[in-house]
Amino acid sequence: MPLDRKTDALNSLGFAKPPSETRVVVAMSGGVDSSVVAAKLADEGYDVVGVTLQLYDHGAALAKKGACCAGIDIHDARRVAEEKGFPHYVLDYENIFRDAVIDEFAESYLGGATPVPCIRCNERVKFKDLLQTAKDLDADCMATGHYIQRKLGENGPELHCAADPTRDQSYFLFSTTPEQLDYLRFPLGHLPSKDATRALAAEYGLAVADKPDSQDICFVPDGNYASVIEKLRPGAAEPGEIVHADGRVLGAHEGVIHYTIGQRRGLGIGGLSEPLYVVRLDVDTRRVIVGPKEMLATRIVPVREINWLGDTPFDSEKEWHVAVKVRSTRPPREAIIRPLSPTEAEVELLTPEEGVSPGQACVFYETGGSRILGGGWIWRGR
Repeated sequence: MPLDRKTDALNSLGFAKPPSETRVVVAMSGGVDSSVVAAKLADEGYDVVGVTLQLYDHGAALAKKGACCAGIDIHDARRVAEEKGFPHYVLDYENIFRDAVIDEFAESYLGGATPVPCIRCNERVKFKDLLQTAKDLDADCMATGHYIQRKLGENGPELHCAADPTRDQSYFLFSTTPEQLDYLRFPLGHLPSKDATRALAAEYGLAVADKPDSQDICFVPDGNYASVIEKLRPGAAEPGEIVHADGRVLGAHEGVIHYTIGQRRGLGIGGLSEPLYVVRLDVDTRRVIVGPKEMLATRIVPVREINWLGDTPFDSEKEWHVAVKVRSTRPPREAIIRPLSPTEAEVELLTPEEGVSPGQACVFYETGGSRILGGGWIWRGR
């Protein structure tokens, strides 16, 4: 059962002591979700400490409205803390964020991959450095506003999808380790909808009740990855050729960073009889390879840096029959995982998927269930 719910012996966070004796650090982005978590726990009598991370220089023009952790969000988080009467701290994680997330994002993108920096941020910043800060503050646990569930299984805490599939954030949290899961709490995961969260915000009298959700990667203005790469690595985008899979040169480009696997629009090679898609990015030769849609279909996916959340060791079985997601917006599809080592595998998709790209995550789910069994990073393979 969820450890976020109250039982006879335990408080609502799963501890056998009164809420007033239970310290919980709440990671506050300034949005409605984490604000509701903090207000809810404060109202329940917990010893709440709010922490907001400053992840980048707000004057450096990479921050923008509609992204998390911007200047206005720090103000909103602080206001919730003041209204509810608990301490709130802003931690400067700019250097950590740049080293752990932004630099790798730039190098990965320049390498022809399509990275997911939000996963790395959870893995390397929020659930690593911030979690350690919570422990340094003598907190019993850390709570976040993520839409995912933590349930107690026979072998300890398990990670499960959110009750509302439209809000589920499991794809972005696959790298949560068992040790981290033991310490984390997700009080919103069982809610039926975002409307329920906003209703709680209104009930607690929070000014952020109607605040829009953040949409984009926090340091990528308007979803324009290439413009950020050009700022981070000036001159790194080199021109090259757009080449058909059959070898024909169809045109020229200003840098592979302007293209992603599966892209059809904006290729600059109009006037052809067949619709063409980006099927491969060859960084070494600076070539963008295009071809018909059927060339995008992928059945075998190499995966590495696997975080396994199953009950027995990952490489204890020759095959795992599971469901996997290769994009956050797609439903899980049936697959077979064949471990090559404790952290590498070959994933066979029983139904080929289009637009599978190195740099994306491949997340494992229990077939027909809600449990997340871990996941890893898609790469080009050996």
